Amino acid sequence: EVRDQGSCGSCWAFGAVEAMSDRICIASNGAVNAHISAEDLVSCCKLCGFGCNGGFPQAAWSYFKKTGLVTGGNYETSEGCRPYTIASCDHHVNKTLPPCQGEGKTPSCTKDCITGYTIAYPEDKHFGDSVYSIKSNEQQIQTEIFKNGPVEGAFTVYADFPLYSSGVYKHTSGSSLGGHAIKILGWGVENSTPYWLVANSWNQDWGDNGFFKILRGKNECGIESGIVAGAPKLN
Repeated sequence: EVRDQGSCGSCWAFGAVEAMSDRICIASNGAVNAHISAEDLVSCCKLCGFGCNGGFPQAAWSYFKKTGLVTGGNYETSEGCRPYTIASCDHHVNKTLPPCQGEGKTPSCTKDCITGYTIAYPEDKHFGDSVYSIKSNEQQIQTEIFKNGPVEGAFTVYADFPLYSSGVYKHTSGSSLGGHAIKILGWGVENSTPYWLVANSWNQDWGDNGFFKILRGKNECGIESGIVAGAPKLN
């Protein structure tokens, strides 16, 4: 699933909740299907950084372990306890949605589920059991994904990256636009070029249906140097 952070600098939270959701499913052998709420993490984790103005992936996983996170669907769904309240928008493309407008206001931390959701906020929480970072080593990252599921990573976005639509991305031109956190879910080889398969949080209008491939094994744009993950706690 590709999500949409909207007009909010919440990639740090999206990379985390996407990987957490997958890991809960994997660790429970498909028995628990929890769509962890980006809203809950962005709005309530004060130690994570600045909400819609950026934050830290490692802190997001620590919050999952210490405080826990409720479930929550995407924008305009009434799924889960706290669905995302920031509208979807088109990131660097001109397709089906209105264009994104920079980094908006961070939603407020309400410790209540939406009307109609039958589980109370404290009871809806899912927790992490451990938090760890993975060495900047291609094989170790592969082993981690293979054994435990997707990881959160971060890389430097250069001006040529938003234009990506297919193939294996490798930075060739343009200046740095800042850091961006994402979910790495696999790897492969395309036309003899090794890549990581990555889910972005710019909805399906962007890139390759919302995904992209980036050069693997060369720490391209720092993609291999900020990998964090954790194990979920199963009740």
